[in-house]
Amino acid sequence: MADSNPSINPTPNRSPNPSPNPSPNSLTSSLTSSPPVSAASTTMNSGTVIGAPSMTSATTGVGADAAQGRRESFAMDELAVVMSHYDIGTIRSIKEFPRGSRKAPKLLIDAEKGAFLLKRRAKGRDDSNKVAFAHAIQLRLSELQFPLPHLIGTRATENSMLDLTSPSFGGIYELFEYIPGQNYTGSLDATDDAGRVLALYHKLLADFQTTFTSSSGSYHNSSAVANALTTIGKTGSPQLAELCQRLRDSYEFCAEVVEAHGYSHWPRQVIHADWHPGNMLFRENRIVAVIDYDSARILPRVIDAANGALQFSIIGTDDNIASWCEYADESRFKRFVRGYDQVQLLSEAELHSMPHLMCEALIAEAVFPIMATGKFARFDGGDFLAMVRRKITWLSEHSEDLIKLVSE
Repeated sequence: MADSNPSINPTPNRSPNPSPNPSPNSLTSSLTSSPPVSAASTTMNSGTVIGAPSMTSATTGVGADAAQGRRESFAMDELAVVMSHYDIGTIRSIKEFPRGSRKAPKLLIDAEKGAFLLKRRAKGRDDSNKVAFAHAIQLRLSELQFPLPHLIGTRATENSMLDLTSPSFGGIYELFEYIPGQNYTGSLDATDDAGRVLALYHKLLADFQTTFTSSSGSYHNSSAVANALTTIGKTGSPQLAELCQRLRDSYEFCAEVVEAHGYSHWPRQVIHADWHPGNMLFRENRIVAVIDYDSARILPRVIDAANGALQFSIIGTDDNIASWCEYADESRFKRFVRGYDQVQLLSEAELHSMPHLMCEALIAEAVFPIMATGKFARFDGGDFLAMVRRKITWLSEHSEDLIKLVSE
């Protein structure tokens, strides 16, 4: 079996509207101590790669994996065939890395040439063209010394993905070098860095183009989100139906407000589309790696900025979701946006749209797992939606206060 792969190839004044995308520049050396990595459009080169952290907890975001059931694993014969395509020297130990999606098994491999993380793409997320889109982004960021997991090329052709088919196993495999880091602590310095690195990501990829096709869609103004709320409302009590209708009304109102600010006319570029604490590793409150580029797509940058502001400012406490406060952490919200503005300023229009986009993002995050399973992670779906309702009410009522915080 052969490996295969499509060709992989501070400003003083805030403007009223998003400006055309700026040209990317090289990343400041303060973000990484790794040497420059050269990555051609059709080949792979090794760099420093960081493994995935644990999934986002209730206290640091809402990016929890709601999937239930058995975790996928590698078969011994499958592992032997996959590793025969890589040159990492003698393997000393292999152990399961039970983080992230249960449908995408991962192994931590200690080998003669270093520590590595092997991943098999989950079914439904293994479209080779979309994988190539994500890989092209990572290769470009690697050239610019952005802190991210660098892909390891295959032995024969330096391909960034290994596509295997077999009667007993198969799929798309990725191998990364592994460097450990710490999870997000909730500190203001780490929050500031998360906003700053997101802005750097956007700046570096402002003009990036590739022939590969990305995923599409957004949490903003999505008919699928609205329809999911209607579906959930039909599955339970009259109280749940009323809650879902109120959430749908709020969702559609927020979408209208964002559109009124000019969203449909704002520049589009590559965004990360999953910017939350669980997708980055820290050391001493500085980001050493941003991971998981599977959701990357072409959309206005504010989609990332608003979701990031939500994920880094939302507050959860314990297993009693009814006791969760309705308010956001205003200090972390301010530091995240201020961090972003250190690199490039959000426009007045983008800034005024953010609290409403945060409401949309929070609703969209909740509805699909609840529609599928009746739960969000370990929480009852109705209880979780009631919490969402409290939080978006607070965000809507305090939208101008939040804007003033970062406009001072």
